[in-house]
Amino acid sequence: MRELIFQEDAGQRLDKYLQKYLNLAPKSFLYKMLRKKNIVLNGKKAEGSEKLKNGDVIRLYLSEETLEKFHKPRKADQYPLWPGLEIVYEDCQLLLVNKPAGMLSQKADPKDVSLNEYLIGYLLESGQMAPESLAGFTPGVCNRLDRNTSGLVIGAKTLAAAQEIGRLLKERRAGKYYLALVKGRVTRKERIRGWLTKDETKNQARISREPLENGAPIETAYEPLAAKKDMTLLKVELITGKTHQIRSHLAGIGHPLAGDRKYGDAAFNRYFRENYGLNSQFLHSWQIEFPVMEPPLESVSQRTITAKPPKLFQKILQAEKLSAGGK
Repeated sequence: MRELIFQEDAGQRLDKYLQKYLNLAPKSFLYKMLRKKNIVLNGKKAEGSEKLKNGDVIRLYLSEETLEKFHKPRKADQYPLWPGLEIVYEDCQLLLVNKPAGMLSQKADPKDVSLNEYLIGYLLESGQMAPESLAGFTPGVCNRLDRNTSGLVIGAKTLAAAQEIGRLLKERRAGKYYLALVKGRVTRKERIRGWLTKDETKNQARISREPLENGAPIETAYEPLAAKKDMTLLKVELITGKTHQIRSHLAGIGHPLAGDRKYGDAAFNRYFRENYGLNSQFLHSWQIEFPVMEPPLESVSQRTITAKPPKLFQKILQAEKLSAGGK
């Protein structure tokens, strides 16, 4: 028998805690042990949905062989340091990072190293968390950007922060603004709607102005910041947040992003690749506007956090005589 005394962020579900402690055990095994009372909470049978509080006692009536098989503590050296980590904002609950293009927000494969791992590495190295605490709540990113999209990613240091940011994003109460360089001249603000479906085999979205079976409704707003005859710098507001939404939605109305190999225009892309070396879409998560926030996130209440565009983007905008907006 092994006894665990919960000393992490209060409010974490018992089953989530168990999944992190017995990190190699299948979920079916954990729920079976709960049903058979081989895992109990404060001496009583538990379902797994219980919210834990500090001092709760979890007893695991499992053999040492089983515990050794399923409990493999995470080591600090699993989380690398990234010297180029650009932290735009940080407090005791949150940190906002300016992610470069080319980096995953979260792992797509167990072998991947993503921004998520770099954030944990930073927190471990700076002494803000201890390796043993990884058996409970694991800090991580709250919103994801495409690998080749740069800009703001929110990281939560505590469970309470992760839960509140999750609600904020789900309820669409935060303003999320992007910079995008697109083909063609755009002269006025627009708010466009459509339906998005995803081809999983091609990892590609399809947009329709008419309702589609199994389609998700999407909404995107944009306004021109600077324009030439053949290109426009847009400030784009992501109203809904679907995969590839901005890229596919703008391409669907005839304004594909510069550098976008999946949804873009070949000749337009070639111009930026040959003249500037641009090999990813010109899309940057530029600003996040927080509404009125209650504790524990009162420090970002009604704040606007801005991340500078990559130097290559700034170079392109300067050379093309378009306002960078985010300089």
